[in-house]
Amino acid sequence: MDTTESDRVAGAARQFYDHQIARRRCALPEALRPRDLAEGYAVQDRLHALYAEGGFGALAGWKIALTTRVMQELVGVDHPCEGAIFSTGVRRGRATVPARDHVRIGGEAEIAVRLGRDLPAAGAPYDRDAVAGAVAACMAAVEIVDDGDVDYDRFDAPFLVAANGFNRGCVLGPEVTGWRRLDLAALRGRMTVGDELVGEGSGADVLGHPLEALAWLANSLVGRGRMLRAGEVVLTGSVVATRWLDPGETLTVVIEGLGEARLEIV
Repeated sequence: MDTTESDRVAGAARQFYDHQIARRRCALPEALRPRDLAEGYAVQDRLHALYAEGGFGALAGWKIALTTRVMQELVGVDHPCEGAIFSTGVRRGRATVPARDHVRIGGEAEIAVRLGRDLPAAGAPYDRDAVAGAVAACMAAVEIVDDGDVDYDRFDAPFLVAANGFNRGCVLGPEVTGWRRLDLAALRGRMTVGDELVGEGSGADVLGHPLEALAWLANSLVGRGRMLRAGEVVLTGSVVATRWLDPGETLTVVIEGLGEARLEIV
């Protein structure tokens, strides 16, 4: 990495971090925009270091974005992207989150997994069957996102990656350790706001099967010199479109066979 690129990566990471802390619109000057996915991940890695220095806690897991063809076509890639989840952003069951702590807060409906063992480079490349053996539990989840009111006319995959996939945490439902009796691809998911149904989908909407997404993530991290570790949680991708939320609204995600998770905005 030459000096110019190094400065650009550090500057972009600092801007994303400062915008998040100050709750300002998510924007980058042209000189700091990542040029490609590799540079986007370099920015993301530096942003993760800033999170660690800033008291966001330990890395608790990962989220997978762009798991549907329509979203991939929107940003011009043919594969998903990942971002990290930090421990201070992980909630259980039902969470109350202030809107004032975000620029534009939203929720997504996810099938989440908790890993029971590592998935190191020695086992790669991973497929669905291989990663299934590492899954200790599955659960319904709400991913909490904040797109920073980004200008979508200037939005692309390197920007999304650099911004850590817009993740601001998650709400995890009860763990289901007997998940192997379920067909994860066939599970129906519902997202409601109050009493209104705002989205429905199934596990098959996530790359055909949630564990296909998990295998993709395991291989992607290995390719970047990292790995999935025991105890980490992975949000495999939303089964419905993002729902942006206002104060006073409560979003509930129900995944059949896996229970529910709830996010209340105040």
